[in-house]
Amino acid sequence: DPTWFGEKHYDDKLVRAIKKFQKQYGLTADGLCGPSTFRRIWTERQADIDDFRPVNRKYSNYLVYNSNFIPIEWDKVVLWSEEGGLSAKPGNYYDYTGRAKRNIRLFVNHWDVCLDSTRCNDVLNKRGISVHFLIDNDGTIFQTLDMQHGAWHGSSGRVNRASVGVEISNAYYPKYQNWYEKRGFGERPTMKGVVVHGQKLPEFLGFYDVQIQAAQALWKAIESTTAVEYKAPLDDNGNTSTKYEQDVVYGKFAGIVSHYHCSKKKIDCGGMDIKALIEEIK
Repeated sequence: DPTWFGEKHYDDKLVRAIKKFQKQYGLTADGLCGPSTFRRIWTERQADIDDFRPVNRKYSNYLVYNSNFIPIEWDKVVLWSEEGGLSAKPGNYYDYTGRAKRNIRLFVNHWDVCLDSTRCNDVLNKRGISVHFLIDNDGTIFQTLDMQHGAWHGSSGRVNRASVGVEISNAYYPKYQNWYEKRGFGERPTMKGVVVHGQKLPEFLGFYDVQIQAAQALWKAIESTTAVEYKAPLDDNGNTSTKYEQDVVYGKFAGIVSHYHCSKKKIDCGGMDIKALIEEIK
């Protein structure tokens, strides 16, 4: 909608307005409202809508993989079929119903650049993409589809077919700190000096501790039932890699990664020390 950028028509003025918005948020200024730009303008608009309300949910303590229940050591899991659940839109993922059990070797972590998981799921469905899990601000884990299916989240079909993914709720930009505090979630940590692909990122909001704990519970459950290993991509010094890793994309690695390990165009989840977090749960 051109009005989102303060314009009325699909013309050169709109392209210039989009480029201005993209420059403001550190995006590639190409004048196209692609996935990254859409998420940011959507979050900008949603932040002005005071519609946050508690939702009644039925919690489970298991995940679903090829129609089988997989236990998870976390007491706030909501399946897509349950009260208060969130679901991926049919047609926005590879449907492998009736096929051999999918071989999953990667777990891909994302941040959603949205205010909460409900808004993130709305964006994914509108953009024609998907992810298996969402972690909300309070640590609630939503499973949006059976892990047997291939969600469209990893920047390439090669990654999508071999992975499961999670979008961890985080609006990213410090300007949204007040939104979280106002709604009782508390202050988010601020990330400074984080480097991804050799570039230092501007200061940004980090994850709540409960979100990290929920992610670790997911990793633990999925490691126990798939080919995903307790491994992170490492640099030459043995630390969690901060750049794109070709082995991750081309099938030479099985483990837990951030989105930026799969694409040179992504920066999420910069600052997440996957190696250290794995050591805490092994």
